[in-house]
Formats: sequence, C-alpha cells, structure tokens
Amino acid sequence: MPIYEYVCKDCKAHFEVLVSLTSGKTIKCEKCSSLDVKKTVSASSFRMAGSGSSIPSGALSGCSSKSGFS
Repeated sequence: MPIYEYVCKDCKAHFEVLVSLTSGKTIKCEKCSSLDVKKTVSASSFRMAGSGSSIPSGALSGCSSKSGFS
C-alpha cells in the first residue's frame, strides 16, 4: 500500500496516510478532521544502492553539453 502526503486546505496541516487502492477510504485531516484536503507531490524515497542520488549515473548523459551534437 502506498503512503500519500496530504495538506489540509482549512488548517494547512501536512500529514501522511497509508492508502489501499481498493479501500475507497475518505481522507480527512488528522488535526481538524476537515474533508477539504489535497494530495501533494512528495519526494521519492527510492535510492540506488551505493549512491547518494536517486538518479542512476548516466541517466542524464543525453542532457550534457558534451553530447557530441552541434
């Protein structure tokens, strides 16, 4: 089950919820119980083994100014 981050539009609280894709659960603010919440974009927790970055080495090599194209 994925963990989603939400922000309450009423009290501006940020919180996370473990959500089953098939549950149909209504999400409400953990602080004020408002139903006026919005799912936010969160940073990935995925990391490559032995790397300090979540982007595999060489993944951006086509964006380099030394790509061989003029």
